[in-house]
Amino acid sequence: MKLSGNLKKMKAELNNPVQYALPLDNELLALNPLLGKTISLKFSGNIHCMHCGRKTKKSFNQGYCYPCFITLAQCDMCIVKPEQCHFDKGTCREPDWGQTHCMQPHYVYLANSSNVKVGITRHTQIPTRWMDQGAIQALPILKVASRFLSGLVEIQIKQHVSDRTSWQKMLKNQVDKIDLNQKADEILNICKYGISEIEKQFGENSIEFLNNPKVVSIQYPVLAYPLKVKSLNLDKNPEINGTLLGIKGQYLIFDVGVINIRKYGGYNMEVGF
Repeated sequence: MKLSGNLKKMKAELNNPVQYALPLDNELLALNPLLGKTISLKFSGNIHCMHCGRKTKKSFNQGYCYPCFITLAQCDMCIVKPEQCHFDKGTCREPDWGQTHCMQPHYVYLANSSNVKVGITRHTQIPTRWMDQGAIQALPILKVASRFLSGLVEIQIKQHVSDRTSWQKMLKNQVDKIDLNQKADEILNICKYGISEIEKQFGENSIEFLNNPKVVSIQYPVLAYPLKVKSLNLDKNPEINGTLLGIKGQYLIFDVGVINIRKYGGYNMEVGF
């Protein structure tokens, strides 16, 4: 069978293991049943902006044409560095979008993907954010009033723990389970002063320490993890044929290499299975 359409990042549903589906325009291809089977991915050479649908020669920011890249709030630098939010200055590219997505409660969390890392996410993106990162454990530790505040708190915490994932280690599954509750206690104790200063500046209701948060454990549908990680590139090799060995984060793991589906948002593909 074959399906074709423009790629978007995989949809993930928390289950045991995570259930994945690959969006191709309006079609959703269930991937878990394809484990152990041969799959072909063929890039047609056409790319369409995920926002406006315009055909583009090059994809920016994982799926946008250049005009959308330079005008959409979701493509602004403050999405990567939320502490640079400029909503209060009246210079947000899309104030309505910013109000809906940024001026909303966010969570600061610890996740274990390749090692312990700190991260932030909008309340509506739990647990999707953790699955997209390939975390095997995750723990929300603070609830804050806005994305900007989450960025300020993250700056305090990332002085003591990384804010990055080693995607190679994550895909090799070179990660051990740890006591995230204990780690959270250690980090929050170290960062107590810095966080309290932020709370003083923005009000006592701006930051909430979560009581007895639960660690979320995540298992992924993987038959075999790669010993060496070979990254597959659709721009250099537009056709991939291989046996699907697993899915973790936003990666498909084949016997011939791995591919980050999120990187190719808007790419027009034909998937054979």
